[in-house]
Amino acid sequence: MKKATLSSHRILSPSPPSATGTKLTPTPRLLPGCCHGRRRVRSDVPVPCRPRKCNSNLVGARIPRGKVITTARGSSTGELEGHASSRQPPQPCSWGQSSDLLSRIDLDELMKKDEPPLDFPDTLEGFEYAFNEKGQLRHIKTGEPFVFNYREDLHRWNQKRYEALGEVDATENEPKSFIFMSEDALTNPQKLMVLIHGSGVVRAGQWARRLIINEDLDSGTQIPFIKRAMDEGYGVIVLNPNENYIEVEKPKTHVQSSSDSSDEPAEKRERKDKVSKETKKRRDFYEKYRNPQREKEMMQLYIRENGSPEEHAIYVWDHFIAQSAAENVFFVAHSYGGLAFVELMIQREADVKSKVTAVALTDSVHNVWHQEAGKTVREWMRENCCNWVSSSEPLDTSVESMLPDCPRVSAGTDRHELTSWKSFPSIFKFFTEASEAKTSSLKPAVTAALAPNKARGAVSAG
Repeated sequence: MKKATLSSHRILSPSPPSATGTKLTPTPRLLPGCCHGRRRVRSDVPVPCRPRKCNSNLVGARIPRGKVITTARGSSTGELEGHASSRQPPQPCSWGQSSDLLSRIDLDELMKKDEPPLDFPDTLEGFEYAFNEKGQLRHIKTGEPFVFNYREDLHRWNQKRYEALGEVDATENEPKSFIFMSEDALTNPQKLMVLIHGSGVVRAGQWARRLIINEDLDSGTQIPFIKRAMDEGYGVIVLNPNENYIEVEKPKTHVQSSSDSSDEPAEKRERKDKVSKETKKRRDFYEKYRNPQREKEMMQLYIRENGSPEEHAIYVWDHFIAQSAAENVFFVAHSYGGLAFVELMIQREADVKSKVTAVALTDSVHNVWHQEAGKTVREWMRENCCNWVSSSEPLDTSVESMLPDCPRVSAGTDRHELTSWKSFPSIFKFFTEASEAKTSSLKPAVTAALAPNKARGAVSAG
């Protein structure tokens, strides 16, 4: 397994607001010398105006102060005013001809006039922005949110500046997280297994610390899942949804004594300062005695786009799982990890349906009503998910559900933290059946125990 560092690829939404809220469109203008009249060959026969043939090849145009100046290829004059050829005077032309010339104007070139160079910083500090303790992008000096219209009347330059800021990746000082991946996680063309643990103190690769300490590594960690998955040809990604922030010491703020600017004698100010220091010393000692683990004032810096288990799951999906080559993706999600998966399903429904073959939940705490999962999400979960719940019934026994989402079967234990380990063999059997059913275009059966008139525990595997 290898460790992958998570850092954001985009920090802002891909579509910035317009400077004026309106779309830039060229304004029709009549060219110099144009008219809508007609010239006559004979006094009684009107003949439409016809433009003279231009000897130059127009390659661009710009409009300063209401005049049309065009650049011509092969011309020694360089810039020709009024018409494409200086050897002939401007001739009357119709609106059709002026409209055709305006259509040749490159608005992008026009907007480049007088704009600063497109040379932008490659760090957030260079843009004078940083993320605060709440994970919000704010200006270092003013504390204000990002301003798109940094320079007035330069929409193109502002847009390029916005895009450059969006390309900035995590800085050295910005909090980061990580996930674990097998070597073939993104290149395996067949199968990929994604493991998500629950909430609390557990971290990547763990199911329950209590089991690790009091039982063994097999029951408390994801190691057995990883080993068997790799033996059976799966790529593996291990999520780390609980690492959402880092704690750093709060910067100390200097509080100026109120007596500094007074007219009190120096001796009196010194006595006051001494008393203040003694009071602070006693207070700090009391705080340390009351809470010895917290000797310093700390604050939380949230990891960008990974500030919660739900955000973490969506981030890893967007930047890793969705980019993988695997035709079949399988999820094993325990407890709150199941809720994170359902949120991913809601936010990326079409993508999940096209890539995920089956999902094994173990005592998941998701709730399709509270999470407002739509009808199509609930229907997909009924067909492709199974929840092994804590129960005193034998393994794989059907358990009644109050929610209209996915089938629930017994994990063969009434201990919440043991549900993943106890359902381990049934989960791999479920994935194999789902993969075979997809290949043969048959509807996958969750377990034989769910079929009518089947004995309980018939699918239990040793």
